[in-house]
Amino acid sequence: MARRKASVPGEPNGPVAAAVGSRPPTSRADYVHTVLHKEILDGTLQPGTPVLQDEIAGRLGVSITPVREALRRLESTGLVTYQAHYGATVTELSPDALTELYQLRAAIEGLAANLAANHITGDDLTELRAIHAEMRSAQQAHDTTALAEGSRRFHATIAHIGGPALLARHLAGLWDSYPVPHTASVWQFEDVAARCVAEHEKLIEALENGDGAAAQQLMEDHIAGVPEDRETHDLSGPPC
Repeated sequence: MARRKASVPGEPNGPVAAAVGSRPPTSRADYVHTVLHKEILDGTLQPGTPVLQDEIAGRLGVSITPVREALRRLESTGLVTYQAHYGATVTELSPDALTELYQLRAAIEGLAANLAANHITGDDLTELRAIHAEMRSAQQAHDTTALAEGSRRFHATIAHIGGPALLARHLAGLWDSYPVPHTASVWQFEDVAARCVAEHEKLIEALENGDGAAAQQLMEDHIAGVPEDRETHDLSGPPC
């Protein structure tokens, strides 16, 4: 039986044709939620930015009620934080929280890569190589957005191969709760892009060889290098 294609966290798959080119909205709250989620992801709403209910309602042509409902949903997934006497803001992680996030991702994705080495099929390898080839083309074109999106697909695919029952869902939850605006992506820097694309190639080789231990170590090291990249290039926010 063919393995179901991995979904890619961060890609819009809800309603709102005007906002994301998808089907019409099923409710005003869905509409507001989808627009705000997209704006957080693409960097229109940066971490720490106040989310003013009246402004959102006026801009989107809805009442306050669906705005409040959408903000509650965004708060439940960690995208928005409420502060007393200040209201809602786009969540901004502390340095300690960022460190924990990197460590959690490394643990989840390292284990997923180890397990993937024992379950990967020829079709899976073909899919990973196709994503890798697209990323190489994006690297040559200096297309930051395509690189970031390709990286998500690459990592999501490995997680889905190795841990479709639990690990892939946990990773998707992290990505959905802490999306990275494209403007804050480390993929915009040529040195990082070159190194990460090369590391992806080594990961494919380890998976093809069925070497779970090597795949796990490569994945953990791959993710562990991102905090240093962000510090070197003076970026804030979670890793891509």
